[in-house]
Amino acid sequence: MSRNASVAGSLHEEGENVGLHRFALFTACSTAFLIFVGGMVTSHQAGLSVPDWPTSYGWNMFTFPPSKWVGGIFYEHGHRLVASFVGFLTVILASWAWLRESRLWLRLLSLGALVAVITQGILGGLTVKYLLPTSISMTHACLAQTFFCLTIALAFFTSPTWKHGLPRVHDRHKGLALPTVCALTTCAVYLQLLLGAWMRHTQSGLAIPDFPLAFGRIIPAFANYHVAIHFAHRVGALVVTAAIIWTFSRLVRTHRKDRLLIGPAAVMLVLLCIQLTLGAFTIWTEKSPFITSMHVATGALILGASFLLTLRAFSMVVREKAWQ
Repeated sequence: MSRNASVAGSLHEEGENVGLHRFALFTACSTAFLIFVGGMVTSHQAGLSVPDWPTSYGWNMFTFPPSKWVGGIFYEHGHRLVASFVGFLTVILASWAWLRESRLWLRLLSLGALVAVITQGILGGLTVKYLLPTSISMTHACLAQTFFCLTIALAFFTSPTWKHGLPRVHDRHKGLALPTVCALTTCAVYLQLLLGAWMRHTQSGLAIPDFPLAFGRIIPAFANYHVAIHFAHRVGALVVTAAIIWTFSRLVRTHRKDRLLIGPAAVMLVLLCIQLTLGAFTIWTEKSPFITSMHVATGALILGASFLLTLRAFSMVVREKAWQ
């Protein structure tokens, strides 16, 4: 009887772990959608369409009549509702992890995600209160990417693959260690997203109106800081492209049979091709709101794929006992 009870307890714990992982994965997917919705707000210049916060034209946010969701209000109010939903999911995720997880570091990670989403909500309110200042708007955009990475980390560390133990792989390459290569690529992508946020929130998206050239030249005359910011973003795109190709080619040479590594790298490469195309069409369509927002969201997905690859590389190639 005791053995049966032990088996039943193990199955229940396994079910709890799978449930927590799936919920963390859903939270990460919801966050990716929230980033797209936030991009739609910026693309439609709807950030001040609802001028008060946390209320919406004096109404409770959740009772604001749908009949009033017109024009830019639709995008800004919709963004608030989706953000509130993601915040609610994060509260559940952190509570679930804190009550059911035995690993203290993972409970603290879930708490960090909760602090991040609360801070993100406050920053969102401040952007309205202070009429979209660039510094707060940029911080709001960058924290969104950081929070997205936190949800991916939670989904990864609660996954059955992690719990059952990832396979150990050997990196015999004479150059930089594979985890270092992946981490550098992730940093490059994150910095590029910072440049993108800076470009969006300083209204520099069309400072250079042609592509692939810049005012008909390879390197434009920097007439003002808008042109400099925009061109820096283009240079950043080249750096990210080189980093992703470097990472993918490295994996093809040394770990092509390790699906847990080559998988996210291949996804990252495909997303890069889509992202470069979207970047070009953002210029050619003079910042079509949907295309621009897809450009923002795809950038986040590239970061997510690169970050997941980095976590797997460190876990599989350099496994630390403190994480077991």
